[in-house]
Amino acid sequence: MKIQILTSAYADLQAGHRFYERQGEGLGGYFLDSLFSDIDSLMLYAGIHRKFFGFHRALSKRFPHAIYYQIENEMVVVYRVLDCRQNPARIRYVLKKIP
Repeated sequence: MKIQILTSAYADLQAGHRFYERQGEGLGGYFLDSLFSDIDSLMLYAGIHRKFFGFHRALSKRFPHAIYYQIENEMVVVYRVLDCRQNPARIRYVLKKIP
């Protein structure tokens, strides 16, 4: 199964990278490595995750982030990678804006 990461998800990853790099040098790179590893695992485990707001939600193993994706035509499409520490109403709002 192939994986497509949308621009919105890349923007989320960049924001996370900037945040963690401010916390400590090199931590932003570790964040990206960890999240891309979690995204790559969707090649094997896509579809087993519970749905929230119409999207499958895979939780990151090392950071408090969730990967929101759908399976479309034998492809995993990653829509957002959101920080789980934000207000759940904000997460719902962001995901409902996706067509």
